[in-house]
Amino acid sequence: MAGRDTGTAKTPRKRADAERNERTLLEAAAATFVASGVDAPVREIATAAGVGVGTIYRHFPTRADLIVAVYRHQVEACAQAAPRLLASTDPYDALTRWIDLFTDFLVTKHGLAAALRSDDPTLQALHADFLDRLLPACGELLDAAAAAGEIRTDIEPYLLLRGIGNACIGAETDQRYDARRVVELIVAGLRRQH
Repeated sequence: MAGRDTGTAKTPRKRADAERNERTLLEAAAATFVASGVDAPVREIATAAGVGVGTIYRHFPTRADLIVAVYRHQVEACAQAAPRLLASTDPYDALTRWIDLFTDFLVTKHGLAAALRSDDPTLQALHADFLDRLLPACGELLDAAAAAGEIRTDIEPYLLLRGIGNACIGAETDQRYDARRVVELIVAGLRRQH
């Protein structure tokens, strides 16, 4: 059977299917974490993803592994949104839309902050990953908006993200507190005075 295709043509399809299945699983886990917290039963996540519990454990042997994967998946989606937004709209609008995404990411992480403060070594590197991916994305947006003359030029990405992060603390537990409105005020303060 020399010259016969050994199935390598099928490998990319399986790989794409595996990536799509993992993405579906991560999105289902993220939605479940928002609805029920990071301590939600694995069977609830499996049901939302349309898979068996064994499938989740095959991909993510521990809850910490699943939390890390969900968190990284969402951080990556937020980071990748920055250049797409810059390509589709003016720099200030791109910045405000990206900050909306970032704020949603922070506000909807019920229980994630507590999980990240755990002693589990799997979770301890996440904050550095978060900064490594999101600081450059935010910096790119800030630089573009500053170069267009739309915002002040003295804004550091870390300071902005830290301020937004602090504004989002407690938003999930206080019905009267609207973190998104506070972030809107922060973003309005970035505008250049004419």
